[in-house]
Amino acid sequence: MDEALKENIMGALEQVVDPELGIDIVNLGLVYDLELDEEGTCKVTMTLTSMGCPLAGTIVDQVKTALDGIPEIKNVDVNIVWNPPWSKERMSRYAKIALGIQ
Repeated sequence: MDEALKENIMGALEQVVDPELGIDIVNLGLVYDLELDEEGTCKVTMTLTSMGCPLAGTIVDQVKTALDGIPEIKNVDVNIVWNPPWSKERMSRYAKIALGIQ
């Protein structure tokens, strides 16, 4: 996948907001990897802020919806992983400021 397409995908994923924290999944550092195969399946490897996240299904649905308008993507596979575990160090400076974290 070329850098422009990857930036386009990450930009679309910035529209997916964690409902509990009010910050998008990219700035929270929840997106770990993106892959796009020859058939147009985009695999999004990501995590959640906690294992018991009650809104996991909602976030997965929002990821699929956010990527729906990108012509190169025909299908979206969201892979939720727990390793490496998420921590606040993965957050962007923007997210830390917005949440008052130093």
